[in-house]
Amino acid sequence: MIHIGIVGLGAIGQRLIKQFMEHPEVEIVAVCDQFESLAKETAASLGDARAYTAYPSLIADEKVELVYVAVPPKFHHSIVMDVLRAKKHVLCEKPLANSLEEAKEMHEAAKEAGVVHAMNFPLNYGPAATKLTDMIGENYIGKLRRLQLTMHFPQWPRGWQQNDWVGKREQGGFVLEVGVHFIQQTLKIFGDIKNIQTRLELPADSAKSETGIIATAELEDGTPVLIEGLSQVAGEEYIGFTAYGSEGTLSLENWGHLKGGKMGEELKPILAEDVTPNRLIDELVKAVKGEVAELYDFEVGYKAQRVLEELRKI
Repeated sequence: MIHIGIVGLGAIGQRLIKQFMEHPEVEIVAVCDQFESLAKETAASLGDARAYTAYPSLIADEKVELVYVAVPPKFHHSIVMDVLRAKKHVLCEKPLANSLEEAKEMHEAAKEAGVVHAMNFPLNYGPAATKLTDMIGENYIGKLRRLQLTMHFPQWPRGWQQNDWVGKREQGGFVLEVGVHFIQQTLKIFGDIKNIQTRLELPADSAKSETGIIATAELEDGTPVLIEGLSQVAGEEYIGFTAYGSEGTLSLENWGHLKGGKMGEELKPILAEDVTPNRLIDELVKAVKGEVAELYDFEVGYKAQRVLEELRKI
């Protein structure tokens, strides 16, 4: 049994709690949040878990073996560095840090600590994104001609994620919060991204996050990459990650729906086989046991951060 401590019990942290609870080989033994009532309420729902309001106390808890860091990005660095100094395993929310310098320091410290270090990039464990990766590898689309990411949001922050940071320029915005998932997918499937040129649409209030982006880039072989996004627009939320090839097209839409078609065909839904539930937790358990595991570590997070910072240049 692997004992988990969780720092940050907001909307994102709560999502993974359910997966931890359902897994037979892990147990949440401690939780931490700045709001004492939330920490105590969550701990009570878990049975014997301890509640903290100061994260150093959770890290110092001798029972905690792995710390899940689910706080806003600007707090990742300080917390994760303390976890690594304590030589405990760590799972960190994306993005890895709030700057490229912080991300580099965290990556280097994780390597030196000799512990399991992983990012929560859930697309890697979802059936539709897994199927997309497989079909690209099987040459379904032929030679890639263009890669395009489209992000449209009627409202930002989204209704379920109303807080004091996700709509701010310092550590929020849809390019950071949503775009980083697809930056990571691009790096994984297609390789490095270079020659980034970006134009942001910014509101009059300098504290608020971007309302639009148009960016171009290239893969290592020169294949063009287009990133286009808008918030506060009419219509429904839409996120599309589309690979246009010489023989066909594949599009991952709204996180979990894959469409594809060969040249001359319309795009139709492609069914993806269900994957094992809680795969991220499965892989974490394997890694802690010293087994080969499919994890996306701080090196992956650092590389995604490099691209993210270039896209968010103001």
